[in-house]
Amino acid sequence: MRNFDINEDPHRRYNPLINEWVLVSPHRAKRPWQGQKENVATDDRPEYEPECYLCPGNVRVNGEVNPEYTSSFVFENDFAALKQDEINFEDNGSDTFFKARPERGISKVVCFSPKHNLTLPEMELDTIEDVVRTWQKEYTDLGSVDYINYVQIFENKGSVMGCSNPHPHGQIWAQSSLPTQVEKTQNNLKAYHDKFGTNLLVDYLEKELLLEERIVVENEHFVALVPFWAVWPFETMIVAKRHVTKITDFTKDEVAAFAVILKKLTAKYDNLFETSFPYSSGIHQAPTDGQEHPEWQFHMHFYPPLLRSASVKKFMVGYEMMGESQRDITAEKSAQMLRDLSDVHYKTK
Repeated sequence: MRNFDINEDPHRRYNPLINEWVLVSPHRAKRPWQGQKENVATDDRPEYEPECYLCPGNVRVNGEVNPEYTSSFVFENDFAALKQDEINFEDNGSDTFFKARPERGISKVVCFSPKHNLTLPEMELDTIEDVVRTWQKEYTDLGSVDYINYVQIFENKGSVMGCSNPHPHGQIWAQSSLPTQVEKTQNNLKAYHDKFGTNLLVDYLEKELLLEERIVVENEHFVALVPFWAVWPFETMIVAKRHVTKITDFTKDEVAAFAVILKKLTAKYDNLFETSFPYSSGIHQAPTDGQEHPEWQFHMHFYPPLLRSASVKKFMVGYEMMGESQRDITAEKSAQMLRDLSDVHYKTK
């Protein structure tokens, strides 16, 4: 019987944020690939696209005209997933199998730049800082609405992630309930804080900084790392070094540092396969329910689907649907690959 080798042997890793496990199978990274290959999106877009409903001055589907904006531009989603209407509803709690209840909320679109052909890693730092300040304002404004208890800021980048418009933009969905993934995180952060009297992610980051095995980018105020429990091949998480529960806790210096780490991390993504790297990203932070949440620590997840090249992606099928999440390449190997890349975008070289 030989000793366990975490870099070669199948094993499970625990995710304390959502109380779930992921199966890691490092030996499978050597298998040949004869499966689906994605079409790589061309990256020769113009700075202005007359047919784009997000470009300045253009008409959206509902007939509204976008202003000639020069920085971030926010508007209520024309096809909102959530509605503000107050619905009369009585739940007698008697049904076991057919539970449903209305969900009230607000959906917004955030255009990062008026330039149609840019993505975050290609933007100037002052433009990214403006995006961060816009997120701060929206978190404050939406969170102050009496029925809004959570503000989810996110971005889907790339057609492979279902993004229907390549113009640089993200979304904000603010709602009355905690979304399922946020509720799982809330419960586990609270349980850890109640048990140890400290913050789970602050403690975790302290250990990661000592080990230096999964760090990708670091500056004075933030760390981008591949979580020990990562599911997606090149999944990362940005965590604040100082204990801050929400984006509005940032100092001016932290806003600038967050913009820097966003630009560097996303540039590394693009440099990995020299393509506009698709991902879904999202900020997790304290609920807006009016309560103190010392258990929360500001962090941002990046879930990119690419596995071996710009055309080969990771699918969540079979075992992942029926059993649990599974990955082939280890978190340590992913972190090393990303860390070793330049943080200067390949297009500028």
